Amino acid sequence: MPYSKRNGVRVHYEVHGDGPPMVLVHANPFDRRLWLYQVARYSARFRVVAVDLRGYGLSEKPETAFTLSDMMDDVLGVCDDEGIANAVFMGVSVGSGIAMLAALERAERTRAIVLVGGSANGPADVESIVKGFSRENLGPYLLHLMSGYVAPGFADTPMGDWLLRRFVERADDLSPACIAQIFRARGSCDMTARLPGLKVPTLVVNGQFDNSLTRGKLTASLIPGARHAELAGTGHACVIEDPKAFDAAVIPFLRDNGLWPQS
Repeated sequence: MPYSKRNGVRVHYEVHGDGPPMVLVHANPFDRRLWLYQVARYSARFRVVAVDLRGYGLSEKPETAFTLSDMMDDVLGVCDDEGIANAVFMGVSVGSGIAMLAALERAERTRAIVLVGGSANGPADVESIVKGFSRENLGPYLLHLMSGYVAPGFADTPMGDWLLRRFVERADDLSPACIAQIFRARGSCDMTARLPGLKVPTLVVNGQFDNSLTRGKLTASLIPGARHAELAGTGHACVIEDPKAFDAAVIPFLRDNGLWPQS
């Protein structure tokens, strides 16, 4: 069970498959398992690294203030430990913010980025979100948040209910204070003005019901040569809602940029 401590925080990750590296960075408030379908799909051709962001899964849960740049350094520290000089980065929500920041500040590390959600800035109502966090009610509150990140009705289906509940089954191991810091870290980093200078091949993906859809379209319009895909019937967490539609957007993008291994 590998851990990285390169950035001073114990960060857990998993590695699956062989081939060119692909780094998967999950959303807040999920963990590395948000990418379970993509790990299964892409590890047949890539060396897939799925990271538990600080605060989630088996990673350390610091409660002092930190920044999105600190979280980016956590992820790049995992890459350093694995000898990965550059990779395709795919991120959801705060994970897309981390991938975007890496493409802006460490472009040599990013062969391409896939931004799910793709907002260049964080939520405007951060404090209204974090005030709901408490040790006593964390599991139900996280489930409430996640239900808003999927298409209407998805959380009520047998599959949707099973998937979302996997992320709260160990809520007692999580830190409300650390999760609040993640929301604050994302909310305090606006990269909008920097997007015209982003030179890395970029795909922005949004679900039809994604609360970041408008901002994702704006991001794609500001990055030179970026593509945008909207997935029907899905929300912010489209990677678990409709992985087949996600593949249909991602694979042609990777092929067209010479990043899809032939075998």
